[in-house]
Amino acid sequence: MGLIEDVKADGLGGLEHNFVTGQVETLVNWSRARSSWPATFGLACCAIEMMATGGSHYDIARLGMEVFRASPRQADVMIVAGRVSQKMAPVLRQIYDQMMEPKWVISMGVCASSGGMFNNYAIVQGVDQVVPVDVYAPGCPPGPETLLHAIHTLHAQIESGELMRRREATGAGAGIVIEQRDGQGESQLVTLGRR
Repeated sequence: MGLIEDVKADGLGGLEHNFVTGQVETLVNWSRARSSWPATFGLACCAIEMMATGGSHYDIARLGMEVFRASPRQADVMIVAGRVSQKMAPVLRQIYDQMMEPKWVISMGVCASSGGMFNNYAIVQGVDQVVPVDVYAPGCPPGPETLLHAIHTLHAQIESGELMRRREATGAGAGIVIEQRDGQGESQLVTLGRR
């Protein structure tokens, strides 16, 4: 069918989705996904990998995230990189509460996601006990490729509007677990001192 037949059959609903006929909500979600500003919360060794992701080699500027904000009032994505101690948990929550709405959280590394090897009273056994997590990036530490994959996944969810619908319905994060993309894995563990 041609354009005229589509309009006659379905009215404006028959038009192909484009810039002119797109919904304002779709345009807003598209712009949110491409202009998210991260608030860094580097707590341990994963923060080094997060800083590497911000370097020129990975060009995070193409995602609209080149400026890591020092003020939570200027940020809408929190990247929790590393283990969260019981003493740091209230500070993390306060910074999350000060961020502008809508806001998103990426849990970077096994320590932030589940406490990692630190199964004791001093470490929070998962940052999702403090803030709602949207994307979990696995690894110890996850490399820049894995963090970029988590950012792409988050952007796709923001653009689809799924995260906003979930927040309104449950108040929780999406809890999406991605696969590791930096070549680390159980089969590739390096044994020190052996060649």
